[in-house]
Amino acid sequence: MPSPTAPLRPLPRTPATIGLLESLAFFRDPDFARRRFERHGDVFETTLLGQRTVFLRGSQAVADLFAQAEAMEGWWPESVRVLLGPLSLANRNGADHRARRRVVGQLFTTAALKRYGPGIVALVNELGEELRGAGGAVALTPRLRRFAFQVIATTVLGLDGADREALFTDFETWVRALFAFPLALPGTPYARAIRARRRLLQRLAVVLERAQAAAAAGAPLAAGGLDLLAGGLDEAGLPLADDDVVEQLLLLLFAGYETTASSLSCLLLTLLQHPAELAWLQEELDALPWPPPPGEELTAYDPARAPRLDAVVKEVMRLTPPVGGFFRRTRQPVGLAGVEVPADRVVQLSIAATHRRGAAGEDLEAFRPQRHIDGGTTVSLLPFGGGERVCLGKALAELEIRLLAVGVLKRLTLTLEPGQDLTLAVMPSPTPKDGLMVRTAALPTGRTGRG
Repeated sequence: MPSPTAPLRPLPRTPATIGLLESLAFFRDPDFARRRFERHGDVFETTLLGQRTVFLRGSQAVADLFAQAEAMEGWWPESVRVLLGPLSLANRNGADHRARRRVVGQLFTTAALKRYGPGIVALVNELGEELRGAGGAVALTPRLRRFAFQVIATTVLGLDGADREALFTDFETWVRALFAFPLALPGTPYARAIRARRRLLQRLAVVLERAQAAAAAGAPLAAGGLDLLAGGLDEAGLPLADDDVVEQLLLLLFAGYETTASSLSCLLLTLLQHPAELAWLQEELDALPWPPPPGEELTAYDPARAPRLDAVVKEVMRLTPPVGGFFRRTRQPVGLAGVEVPADRVVQLSIAATHRRGAAGEDLEAFRPQRHIDGGTTVSLLPFGGGERVCLGKALAELEIRLLAVGVLKRLTLTLEPGQDLTLAVMPSPTPKDGLMVRTAALPTGRTGRG
């Protein structure tokens, strides 16, 4: 444990025993963790669905958690474990997890992202044209979700239009039940998601069989990066069409889709709610080219060339992280932020609460992207989780966000439609409840070309 000479404090506990009311509050109340942190401190234990669960927040808790990685293992709620599947690397630990993560991670390397860049730019342009031609108010969130799915399904996995559309409806059904109550009664979201999962795995198996046949014939894949995955699987000793691989692809769809879709919606919503910061960002975008020069999709809008964009994205993810928290299970007693946590406890690090926990005097409730340029923050940023289980799709999500922000904001003005509910549904990721209704108009020609 860290700081062995400092005595550890006892673990504060809520009075919950079975945890039914706590569980309902956890799923429904976006301030669930914050209220209890204020009452019990940065580390406390409660009961959710009969499971004793320890909640953490703050930079010290983060540092202690990652410093004791060997004392932890991955853990997910039952609904997530079942819907991801027993073979998924998300449900594996130790050497099995690390080996599969190395294999799957080949789809998100810098070399792979360079391959995907032109396709993502093309999809941004398609979305921009769709929005430009829209008459009246349009729901932006569904379009952003479909865009994010197109990127991972078409650009990364190489699915054609028919396969992609067949997957999309089932995938949305599956995603929305990941953190639902695990009751498989007929008609419940969880039961529908289990059926959708079966269909998804069947369709992904067909895609893999096609890729395997193309590889056997020496033919290049028409699109996507499955050849990168295939090469890694040979080294790991896993056949391309194995059920193990199909479950990893299902996880890949989630890793490359849900967090990105949430981040895109929250980014545009936040900017539209803060016109001064949008104007500040627009000053930088006016000097940047769209589309990016060929071969520069990864670097044209990186933090060195677009520091304001980087600051805006960081601040949006600080206030509305696409991943609200992540879980571990303690394999042995650990000390976290000065508190003794016993073995065999589920631990949830609250990312949202940690992002609002900084030095005294920091106004962390305000949207102020400049803090990430002037060094005025002490917050530990973990929008995609952290440690050896950080979100696999992190680099792809960051690339998509940069490309879409520049491609849309340099070509269009967006105006919020009045009278809509802009509060966020929090499960599985933050999303505007009314779909983010906007009106669009083309920007003057002088602001849309190469800067």
